[in-house]
Amino acid sequence: QSLVAHLAPIFKYIFCFLCLLGALVSFIGRRKRQTLLQGAQGPSGASAVHGMSWREFEMLVGEAFRQQGYTVTETGAASPDGGVDLVLRKGTERYLVQCKQWRASKVGVSIVREHYGVMAAQGAAGGFVVTSGRFTQEAEAFAEGRNIQLIDGPQLQEMIRTARAPTPAGAPEPVAPKAATPSCPACQSPMVMRTAAKGANAGSRFWSCSRYPACKGTRQA
Repeated sequence: QSLVAHLAPIFKYIFCFLCLLGALVSFIGRRKRQTLLQGAQGPSGASAVHGMSWREFEMLVGEAFRQQGYTVTETGAASPDGGVDLVLRKGTERYLVQCKQWRASKVGVSIVREHYGVMAAQGAAGGFVVTSGRFTQEAEAFAEGRNIQLIDGPQLQEMIRTARAPTPAGAPEPVAPKAATPSCPACQSPMVMRTAAKGANAGSRFWSCSRYPACKGTRQA
């Protein structure tokens, strides 16, 4: 008991140090994400994205989702193909994200199918596969009608462009511009651009509700 009494003040200082260290790490990570977002929003945004490491790409995608109101958890996967890279939460719903910084080839249907299986196994409300490149037609056809959304390079650039840029300390709050991404006419949720895979309008682009299939609202592109 005497030993514990003598060590208690030391433990208190160690605990305070760990709290300060955690806050510092969080601050540095937040600044890093904001810097990546600002760079991607610049005139050479596409080049900046392609020049990022896979880890920086995941941080950028996470920050873009964070600006849309999601709570983002980075899983800290140890490789660029580690499976689920981000876990998003909005309200009581959970979404899984896989990031693919692929420039030389398109993301195929096998990647999308595997991610969809992980979503089902973990009971996620939905999911996203995000790439700086493109998806194959087979991948887009598989995602059609399912609660998994594919975000390709151009869509990601639009998502980044419309994200709110961090405001420097002491600067006045800017007037928010009109969002380029429309709201769903049925439920007012954000919409995502998709490509019709079949029917008379096969190959054409259209806006679809991000809550699909729970909500089937659409708009013309």
